[in-house]
Amino acid sequence: MTITNISRAEAATRAREVSVASYQVSLDLTEGPNTFRSTTRVLFASIAAQSWIDLIAPELLSVQLNGQALDIANYDGARIQLENLTETNELIVEANCAYMNSGEGLHRFVDPVDEEVYLYTQFETADARRMYACFEQPDLKATFQLTVSAPAHWQVISNAATPEPLTVADAATWRFEPTPVMSTYITALVAGPYASFRDSYEGLGGTYPLGIFCRQSLAEFMDADEIFQITKQGFAFFEGVFDLAYPFGKYDQLFVPEFNAGAMENAGCVTFLEDYVFRSRVTAAAYEQRANTILHEMAHMWFGDLVTMKWWDDLWLNESFAEWASHYASVNATKFTEAWTSFAIQRKAWAYRQDQLPSTHPIAANMTDLDAVRVNFDGITYAKGASALKQLVAWVGEEEFLTGLRAYFKEFAWQNTELPDLLRHLEAASGRDLSDWTRQWLQTSGVNLLRAEVSTDGDTMTSVVIEQEPPAMPAGLEPILRDHRLGIGLYDRKGDSLELRERLAVDIKGARTAVPALAGKTQPDLLLLNDEDLTFAKIRLDDRSKQTVISAIDEIQDSLARTLIWGAAWDMTRDGEMSTGDYVSLVSAGLATEADVAVVQTILRQVHAAVDQYAAPQNRNRYASALADNLWAWARAADPGSDHQLAFVRGLAAMAQTPKQLQIVADLLSGDEELAGLKVDTDLRWGLLQSLAAAGMADAARIEAEAEADPTATGRRHRAMALASLPTAEAKADAWAAIMGGELPNALLDATLGGFSRAGQAEILAPYIPQYFAQLPKIWQDRTPEMAQSITMLLYPYLAVSEATAQAAETFAAGDAEHPAAVRLVGEGADSTRRALRARAVDAG
Repeated sequence: MTITNISRAEAATRAREVSVASYQVSLDLTEGPNTFRSTTRVLFASIAAQSWIDLIAPELLSVQLNGQALDIANYDGARIQLENLTETNELIVEANCAYMNSGEGLHRFVDPVDEEVYLYTQFETADARRMYACFEQPDLKATFQLTVSAPAHWQVISNAATPEPLTVADAATWRFEPTPVMSTYITALVAGPYASFRDSYEGLGGTYPLGIFCRQSLAEFMDADEIFQITKQGFAFFEGVFDLAYPFGKYDQLFVPEFNAGAMENAGCVTFLEDYVFRSRVTAAAYEQRANTILHEMAHMWFGDLVTMKWWDDLWLNESFAEWASHYASVNATKFTEAWTSFAIQRKAWAYRQDQLPSTHPIAANMTDLDAVRVNFDGITYAKGASALKQLVAWVGEEEFLTGLRAYFKEFAWQNTELPDLLRHLEAASGRDLSDWTRQWLQTSGVNLLRAEVSTDGDTMTSVVIEQEPPAMPAGLEPILRDHRLGIGLYDRKGDSLELRERLAVDIKGARTAVPALAGKTQPDLLLLNDEDLTFAKIRLDDRSKQTVISAIDEIQDSLARTLIWGAAWDMTRDGEMSTGDYVSLVSAGLATEADVAVVQTILRQVHAAVDQYAAPQNRNRYASALADNLWAWARAADPGSDHQLAFVRGLAAMAQTPKQLQIVADLLSGDEELAGLKVDTDLRWGLLQSLAAAGMADAARIEAEAEADPTATGRRHRAMALASLPTAEAKADAWAAIMGGELPNALLDATLGGFSRAGQAEILAPYIPQYFAQLPKIWQDRTPEMAQSITMLLYPYLAVSEATAQAAETFAAGDAEHPAAVRLVGEGADSTRRALRARAVDAG
């Protein structure tokens, strides 16, 4: 176990022996750029004579325990050992802590526009110890009182309301009031000359001050009114359904640079990826995604921050609940009433993929230590768990579910819990025994497959049986057959429309479930399993339904029903049951008339991946070229200025293959080709240019000229991606050196990784494949977990689909016992390569 790791067993021991009362943390941020002074005073009780406190810092200056100085010579860089503890203890730790450029701990960023410094924290899962000494585990809650010295022109924001600073010359000191009790990972600090926008909300607990913050150079693009509206709708909805006032007094939302995730639920001080400040035109899908993220983090204020998991075994419940709640709130409280459609096509696709990898795990995972936790922020923890909760709501009843939830919040406010604590309240509210449900859905792995066996006499169905198959991938899973609550939709063609005739709610049990209610009914043109998307299962269509969908997917009026069909087709392509060519044909036939732009954008990403990875090599260029031609035709036919027009142009840039298609991209960039209503703004310009760069139709000088016109942080990222995309040996060597050098901040690292591996560059990338596997142990030894994970995932040679790639990955995964996270991620890559080989064989046939 690495020195920065913490095991569940030792955390449990420390929680039994130690209870923490309060932290007082003083930070001096007036110096830089490498370190800052951190002083921590902790009051805690102990029934043991010894324990440890966590701190990751380049220089430990002093430690005083109960007035006695401790020897700091044995500090190992992660833990301070504490001996001779008494019943009550006072510990004072002084250290020089490091500013980070990896998005972990206290991240420091310099805005290239105005050279101003911006700071923010990201502590989940265990990086508060990079800013102050603490007992770094979620079940040791305490109050936190923060004092910060910083330049006087800065804003300083934390979990408590921002006080008036005491200013002396060019510096100021902010002394915050103590917080309520909370876990270390949701404490926060954001500091710098952020632009601010203010409002308030009248809620169950009184008036809540609301704040929105972003960098000064982004302030002109901030649509604060839209964000405040979603925020107020969320507060009204959650306080109503939870029957509990927002617990933290004020609510600030901060859009920060170089953020690794979408957002983080720090109590009353939520941080967001600043790409959610839209400086260029985006589609309605981006606004929906942002609203969903806002609501996800807000749900955490109750579920996660007020009531918190004891250990990371219940991370799934924390994230799955917020995932479910955000979509539930979007549909019921905002204008984004089709949010479950986006969930089905995007989030569940992520979960289905994750649940078929060799690293699949139960929703309620066995998190033995922090290293295991870090790689489990995955599609199972978020989307499969949310899918299970969605089905649970349908099974126990929506009102019964909410009644149990309200009782849970009331009993455990400000405490830590485990899954049985929630299940007990849901059982009491619903009258259902959830032990069987828990066993089937939370404690087993893999995804079941459902198909309908339809027998007919002429146009009449004589019997319908739902067949359930156990999880097939990966091999070796328990052959579990789960209970499903699902809808069966009967759709008939009427003119140019496929309309719902009837929908039945059915309980599925075991391998075969007869549906006698369908016997004697006229066979529909489409019989859709899991209509309304209540369960988590792969679905297949009977022969008649399949033919209907191929010819008339665009005639299905219900967006969620269409999305389920699109999802089934994508899943069949990944499983090698549908050739890539057939999938491309389906997309070509139906995408132009797909009304939901979120679905359009997702399918474009999926068909692009299918062409690059699953198409037989001799077919790839033909598929891509045909799609690009279609996309250009669709873009020209789309309503001027519409979201669909923008999505189709972006798709064209990604797919363009032929000289003619690439010239269209070049002419759109130069302005020689215009589409009515299409504004080729800054970010679209970069997308077009990156496509040309990857195809060898733009050189480094052209990229640098574009970067000079966009001297922003986002422009720097686009520049890095474009330069890494160039199909030259020199460009790849420069990108590789930058990736391996360890100097790039996280955002520029991800951009460079994103440009490095491009379709059609196999020959020039081939020498880097063995280097990748050779360098991984050193990467995991030298880099922070977040940076190592990015390199491992984004640099894996997904496009080099060959037996040699699969064997190299499998050899690495079998031989590196020291870095289990790397082994897991490379094993997932090997599975992807094997899947692509199978799909290519099908497509070649």
